[in-house]
Amino acid sequence: MALVSVLAPLSLHRLGAANAASHTEPALRTLPPVYRLELAAVPSADVWSVEKASDFEVYSNGLRIENQYAVSHRPRAYVAFSRDNPERPSGEKRTDPVGIVYHTTESLQAPFESTQNNVLKRVGESLLDYVRRRRCYNFLIDRFGRVFRIVNETDAADHAGHSVWADDRHFYVNLNDSFIGISFEAQTAAGKTNTSVGAAQVHAAGMLTEMLRSRYKIPAQNCVTHAQVSVNPSNMQIGYHVDWASSFPFERLGLPDNYATPSPAVFLFGFGFDTSFEERAGVRLAAGALAADRRLNEQAKTAHLSLAAYRKALHTRYLKILASLRT
Repeated sequence: MALVSVLAPLSLHRLGAANAASHTEPALRTLPPVYRLELAAVPSADVWSVEKASDFEVYSNGLRIENQYAVSHRPRAYVAFSRDNPERPSGEKRTDPVGIVYHTTESLQAPFESTQNNVLKRVGESLLDYVRRRRCYNFLIDRFGRVFRIVNETDAADHAGHSVWADDRHFYVNLNDSFIGISFEAQTAAGKTNTSVGAAQVHAAGMLTEMLRSRYKIPAQNCVTHAQVSVNPSNMQIGYHVDWASSFPFERLGLPDNYATPSPAVFLFGFGFDTSFEERAGVRLAAGALAADRRLNEQAKTAHLSLAAYRKALHTRYLKILASLRT
């Protein structure tokens, strides 16, 4: 059975350098105060490998990872930009992942019933083949709660496209390399707050998250959804992708509700959102966007600039960083 639709997380067309050079932008006269995002402590649980074979791995917290579909891609390498000096288009070069982005595949969903077992398996196998060929994610959790490694986590998967996130010390632009991509075989309806994935998938995601956080010392604040980080440089708005917009079960994965975190793309780079955003994103994600917008207004006042001039300066900051990533 062919897939009806599969989320293909391709990067958006990037703005050319000529576009950035065609405008005279105001310089920031005074840097605004650096707002800190409080990081949760790294996990105390030590999760270790119990058994490792060519086609599977088992971990001490009960996690089993299937490796039959694992492939390599380009080695993971990225820049962590300093929050203390955001005007500097350079930063600390790293190779270990600093966070996790959660996705949904938005693929065909057969009824989760015993009479549909063969269909569920065929659809799942087609999806695994698709995401493997496209190097879409590092991990995929199927309808039965099985965890499949797709792109080795030492390598970057093409999962996040144009995206922005920040923690208390650094910010990250285009998260394919800096964040691990985990996708659920699922669909999420725009604006909904109820979780549609099965209990087995949530349980598997919790064990996978625990293992990755233990292995890479990933703070809970850097475990976020695709909808929280996705941006569109062509119109400078957030929420280009809205998978897991307001329905991700953070608490069931042992994580804080990160929807309350103000959107870094808004207060660091001046991204905006239109009147349809709350309908598409849902109230939980919209709350973080509105909090970031209030912060943006405060920063503009501190910099003694109009909101429009300040936002324009932040756009220039973002375009400079994009240009530095292309060189």
